[in-house]
Amino acid sequence: MALQQDQDSFYLSEEEYLTTEIHSDVKREYIDGRIYAMAGAGYNHNCISANILRKFGNHLEGTPCATFMADIKVRMGKDYVYPDVLVDCSKMAGDDVFSTSPVIIVEVLSRSTRKTDTTTKLLRYINLPSLQEYVLIEQDIVSVQVLRRNKHWLSEYYFLGDAVTFESIALTLNVEDIYDRVDNRDMNEFREGKA
Repeated sequence: MALQQDQDSFYLSEEEYLTTEIHSDVKREYIDGRIYAMAGAGYNHNCISANILRKFGNHLEGTPCATFMADIKVRMGKDYVYPDVLVDCSKMAGDDVFSTSPVIIVEVLSRSTRKTDTTTKLLRYINLPSLQEYVLIEQDIVSVQVLRRNKHWLSEYYFLGDAVTFESIALTLNVEDIYDRVDNRDMNEFREGKA
């Protein structure tokens, strides 16, 4: 989802953010004391997020791990963000509104979020002790980037015809399954080639 700096208030304390976020009509991320409103996401973004949520959730059924999409915040010190998809294997309570122990975080990239997702959030995410994998998925082209703790956070890229193993949850997905129903040039050409 796109980030937009909230023009009404540039800085809030952590306590003010948590108090006002409960009543906010718009989801807002909180980074370095600044509030960023979350703009809505388009068709491709939602397809990718839903595909990941469904595949992860089905695979993890019956385990302590839970998969969330866009409404559970991740707490990173005094910062709070809404990843597109996350998996948390700690025992969260019914009234929890944020995760402090995600094992995998997925962000779907767009022009408006690419810089934040690949810099600001990346640096914060990889410092979470629980996080094992950070996944960045392009929506305008077919490209899946996975950074793993056990590989010193070095990027690995996957494209059409590849399979991605999400080691933290022991799940392998074909790249084309991640992009099911996505309408971009790469996927349209791929589908035409299979017809």
